[in-house]
Amino acid sequence: MKLVTYRHDGRTSIGKIVDDAVVDLPGADASLPSTMLELLRGGTDAMDRARAATGRGGKAVPLASVRLLAPVPNPTKFLAIGMNYRKHVAEAAKVGVHTPPTQVWFNKQVSCINGPDGDVHLPRVSDQLDYEVELCVVIGQRCRHVRPQDAASVIAGYMVCNDVSVRDWQLRSQTMTIGKSFDTTGPTGPWIVTPDDVPDPTALRLRLWVNEELRQDDVAGNMIHDIAAQIAHLSTAFTLEPGDLLATGTPSGVAVAMDPPRFLKAGDVMRAQIDGIGTLENRIVAEPG
Repeated sequence: MKLVTYRHDGRTSIGKIVDDAVVDLPGADASLPSTMLELLRGGTDAMDRARAATGRGGKAVPLASVRLLAPVPNPTKFLAIGMNYRKHVAEAAKVGVHTPPTQVWFNKQVSCINGPDGDVHLPRVSDQLDYEVELCVVIGQRCRHVRPQDAASVIAGYMVCNDVSVRDWQLRSQTMTIGKSFDTTGPTGPWIVTPDDVPDPTALRLRLWVNEELRQDDVAGNMIHDIAAQIAHLSTAFTLEPGDLLATGTPSGVAVAMDPPRFLKAGDVMRAQIDGIGTLENRIVAEPG
């Protein structure tokens, strides 16, 4: 099942993709909520009702007629792991970034959330804007102290994330948070794909193009710390909640590691794609005045 947050005729709601249409979930089943966070908080019962909903009675609209938004526009947490692909670790070392053996996590402030086709701002204070295609895990259950073998049971689904980074602001602070959290630098989507439609997350291929030039290309199975280990590690420290987003690391090929670096410019278009999940396409524009 593919779950979306969308806008149509001035109204924002949630739905699911069926063929080339969006079935409006609260329209098809009045017991379902109108926001993704409420749906995820409803647990397996709400998800089962969403799966059973149909588009009969005019409760579906053509996909081409809607604007897809960030599937979870207001998560409680947006967390990302750094240096989680071996080739990315190697390229980062060339620019003086060295990684300890433990998992390295940072926050992306939730105000950075952007949609699958939203413009990304080139900040007025930096010319070092970079891209990072990532597989994003959406948490579906409130959980703590999750064992690796149980991690799959707390996942609501997967989507594409582009961890856009302002490198000079990122690298001047050990926490990395500010440089990872500029407004618009968290494109996500285009939908949440539930685990029943992702039989093997490790087989997913991640790619990112800038202006049709392929920059990143790897498979999720090359993560250093797999998704189960990530969930176990985080939930040892704090509670994960429905709708929390976990960006699971980016492959090699980032702009900062090129010689010379090839940062994003106004007018560039990033296309982040994960086979079997979906595609984000975001244009870089000058930050509004």
